[in-house]
Amino acid sequence: MLIGCPKEIKNQEYRVGITPSAAQEAISHGHKVIIEQSAGLGAGFTDEDYTNVGAGIADTAAEIFATADMVVKVKEPQAVERAQLRENQILYTYLHLAPDPDQTHDLLNSGVTAIAYETVTDNGGGLPLLAPMSEVAGRLAPQVGSWTLQKANGGRGVLMGGVPGVSPARVLVIGGGVVGTHAARIAAGMGADVTVLDKSIPRLRYLDDVFGGIINTGFASQGNTIEHVAQADMVIGAVLIPGAAAPKLISRDQLSDMKPGAALVDVAIDQGGCFETSKATTHDDPIYEVDGIMHYCVANMPGAVARTSTIALGNATLPFMLNIANTGWKYACENDANLMNGLNTHAGKLTYAAVGDALNLPHISGGEALAI
Repeated sequence: MLIGCPKEIKNQEYRVGITPSAAQEAISHGHKVIIEQSAGLGAGFTDEDYTNVGAGIADTAAEIFATADMVVKVKEPQAVERAQLRENQILYTYLHLAPDPDQTHDLLNSGVTAIAYETVTDNGGGLPLLAPMSEVAGRLAPQVGSWTLQKANGGRGVLMGGVPGVSPARVLVIGGGVVGTHAARIAAGMGADVTVLDKSIPRLRYLDDVFGGIINTGFASQGNTIEHVAQADMVIGAVLIPGAAAPKLISRDQLSDMKPGAALVDVAIDQGGCFETSKATTHDDPIYEVDGIMHYCVANMPGAVARTSTIALGNATLPFMLNIANTGWKYACENDANLMNGLNTHAGKLTYAAVGDALNLPHISGGEALAI
């Protein structure tokens, strides 16, 4: 199979879909790999790093989209990239279709077979290709939140760890999954007073055991959430419904109950955001203010630490990429239910129910897609 990796073109996205070591692994299995010129530079990989392992270098992304059997990326394809996708081609990347009708319709119109990192599962019901970026985003969230809290950025001017005689910042993490766990760990390490809310009692029990009382835990009922939001200096939204639009946890009306200059960090922005007032921002212009509350809603947070993110993501995506390349996507999906869960579109058909429900579009099952 000819595997192609174009350079990411989303604003300030420095990650790359294939590392030199992943390219070497694919080539050792008999496949050809082509990388767009300079695609890896943002993550610290030169063209020579790729050619040294046998990969080819393409002058343009158009060459990759025109020739590759499978296109491997990091972020969802932008409009100019979607226009180059075609039927009988595999797209393997993050998609986040539920809040993005334009991308969804373009993928359906192209006929491409699109496999989304964020909906591939594992035997325990986890999301192994989303997890490494959730870990990165979770660890970044308190850092960017503390920056947002600085007075020069419109925040309350509160130091995360406080100082002797001055209380630390109160940080509320809503969602105790991968993002929330890592966000809580870093926020607590910065000296903040951290509370994690979740609706799963077993998960709260787990967090209490793991952190040994360093953080507080609470049940994410509506009333409890409202109470904690009003007391927080920073709220980190860390909820996820796989493949579906994120639930709205804080309404605009509730902003008036918050401390002026408090920070909202929306890690769920790729899935539409979990605050009513969230809108996607970029690393160029990451924060904005609504009713006196500062919002940080960068849609590709891990891109800020591109090398760490690229290597972590490549470690996770490589086994599935090889399976697809070695056996073809149909055989790979038919024999791996976890990979089948990653299938989002094929031959003009939507194949992921949660996206269909979010966008009010018809969908077919993965099994039906295999028959096309």
